[in-house]
Amino acid sequence: MTYMIHGATGAQGAPVVAALATAGKSVTALTRNPDAVVDGARVAAAGYSSTEELTKAYRGADGVFVHLPAVSEEDRRIYARNIVAAVREARPARVVFSTSGAPIDPDTGGAAAMLVSGLADIGVSHTVITPTLYLENLLMPHVIDTVRERGVLPYPIRADFPVSWASHLDIADAVLALLDRPDITGVVSVGQYPAITGPDLAEAFGAHFGKNVAFEQITPEQFRTSVAPLIGEGPADDVAGAYAAMGTLPDRSITPENSAQKLLGITPRTTGQWLTDIAL
Repeated sequence: MTYMIHGATGAQGAPVVAALATAGKSVTALTRNPDAVVDGARVAAAGYSSTEELTKAYRGADGVFVHLPAVSEEDRRIYARNIVAAVREARPARVVFSTSGAPIDPDTGGAAAMLVSGLADIGVSHTVITPTLYLENLLMPHVIDTVRERGVLPYPIRADFPVSWASHLDIADAVLALLDRPDITGVVSVGQYPAITGPDLAEAFGAHFGKNVAFEQITPEQFRTSVAPLIGEGPADDVAGAYAAMGTLPDRSITPENSAQKLLGITPRTTGQWLTDIAL
């Protein structure tokens, strides 16, 4: 069985490649650089901007893992349309799509929602993974450096705002299971349950580093200013807008009914377990 993994050299795809390779699966890493070297996988050049390349990569595949990169929403919509067109033409046996936390309500008109709707219309076997927030966000320099230097964990959520945090490692565990589980369709939520708050995160970081760490709420604009040099102004604006909208919600908790815990028997890592696993 052959599995095609997008973003195989990046933060989200690389753990999926590693999990599949460890399980003895045949893995093809889809990258824009045909000269890339990816442990445990062969490499094929296929970019989201080329429907032709995607169709060629997907044809005959037993499974495809897709996630949309952090670029402008306009580009993400283009990529979503190209992915849907390629899946329609190539008909891979199974598709697993991670929303990376983006909304999938069709009323939003967003790229993730377009992709989910397109896959449903095609009728291929597929599952949509819906994480909330990634623990890896806390590794951005302006966050983790502040933890180390000042004993403060800054993030643009309220202190009393519960979140079902998940790591890229948790997503990889779910993808590994779902690629071989065509009986599971629809949405699978991946994240800690019960959800935890910012002070809970700070406590876990403090226990890991052996120091007192306090949580500090910052504004979406402060966060935008910090991430713009890393991801670009356009994507940073989108991120800040998402956190501003999140501030109007009571929480970002998954529901047990469609959780990985219930559907797959997989329990996501606690924050402390994740910090240990990544050897921070």
